[in-house]
Amino acid sequence: MLDPKQRRRLLRDRRAQIGLVIVALIIGAAIFAPLLAVHDPIGIDLAGMLEQPSGDHWMGTDIQGRDVWARLVYGARVSIAVGVISQGIALFLGVLLGLVAGYYGGWIDELVMRLADVTLAFPTLLLLIAMVAALQPSMVVVFATIGVVGWAGMARLVRGQVLVVRQLEYVQAIRALGARDRTIIVKHVLPNVIAPVVIAATLGVAGAIMAEAALSFLGLGVQPPTPSWGSMIADGRDLDQLRNAPWTSVFPGVAIGASVLGFNLLGDALRDALDPRFVETKMPNANENLTEAEVPSEAELATSAPTQPGTIP
Repeated sequence: MLDPKQRRRLLRDRRAQIGLVIVALIIGAAIFAPLLAVHDPIGIDLAGMLEQPSGDHWMGTDIQGRDVWARLVYGARVSIAVGVISQGIALFLGVLLGLVAGYYGGWIDELVMRLADVTLAFPTLLLLIAMVAALQPSMVVVFATIGVVGWAGMARLVRGQVLVVRQLEYVQAIRALGARDRTIIVKHVLPNVIAPVVIAATLGVAGAIMAEAALSFLGLGVQPPTPSWGSMIADGRDLDQLRNAPWTSVFPGVAIGASVLGFNLLGDALRDALDPRFVETKMPNANENLTEAEVPSEAELATSAPTQPGTIP
């Protein structure tokens, strides 16, 4: 997807560098959680409740004596999973419906876009709460709900790109040669809409992490005893606990903010790297002096200047 120039441009972007480091740290913590966590993330120890950060408990313990660091790294698994799986669902539905609506148009386009308008008419968080509350809250329900709610924006994005691509001359030529619609969509239309889709999906991961944290904070997301950053903040929202043991909610809040920041920085850097309007130019150095060979003489200028009609050379 990225040519060498775009790849170099992305790797030189400071936002991409910071975003990649943050995302790599979070993914690494999720993968190696059993190695990083010294204590059991769901083990209750009422005798050690609300202990301050120490050598034994790096980030202290919560109201039930559970190690905050252990729950934090295991909670990263939930956040990464919800971002990847929910965006996978949104990508599948949005890209499929957007391609069909943009390519065929007519009543199919009207039907898909009206469904998207109805979905986007509701506030995202309220729609998520309503759908999860109507079902039995669980990890699978949360993943599927966030993905289903996110399809509309992706479909509108893909449809807009397809409307432009299908009018290009080479696409019209392929259709005139009798190529099948499926072949045209898969081989010639879809590759031209991948770049904005990848950018939107990267930014959508951050939104999915925020949505899952909000649902878990309200008790409608991942159910106990599974660690979740949103439920960790909910466990420490008591005013007295915020004053005397702020680490129970501060650390998961920082983790949510860092993960969202990392994916947003990465998405912004991808958008700029894939922007076709970006032209990389090299400005001349003011300290460099032009040599005589680089400065044309008067004779060269006179011989190289085109002769205008009706004038005497």
